[in-house]
Amino acid sequence: MSDFLGMMKKAKELQSKMQDMQAEVATIEVDGASGAGLVQITMTAKGDLRKLTIDPSLMKPDEVEILEDLIIAAHADARAKAEKAMADKMQALTGGLGLPPGLKLPF
Repeated sequence: MSDFLGMMKKAKELQSKMQDMQAEVATIEVDGASGAGLVQITMTAKGDLRKLTIDPSLMKPDEVEILEDLIIAAHADARAKAEKAMADKMQALTGGLGLPPGLKLPF
C-alpha cells in the first residue's frame, strides 16, 4: 500500500513538473541552417517559427526551387534540434521515476 501511495505522490510531482516544463519548452529556441548558412531558421522547441533569414544571393527567379529546398532543410535541422532539446528535458524530468523505456508523456 505504501508503494502505491508513493507512486501516486510521484505522479502528482511529475504532473506539476510537466506543467512547468511545458511553459519552459515554449521559451527554448533552436537554430537550424542549410546551404552553408545561406538559409537560417529560429524556432521554439514546440515548433513555432520565430525567424527566417535568407541570404540575398538566393533571391534569383531561376533558383526558386533551390531556395524552397534549403528552407525545408533548415526547418528539418531546427526541428531535429528542438526534438533533442525536448528529449533532454524529458530525460531530466523523468530520470528518477523508473518509467518504462519508450513511454511517451504528453507535452
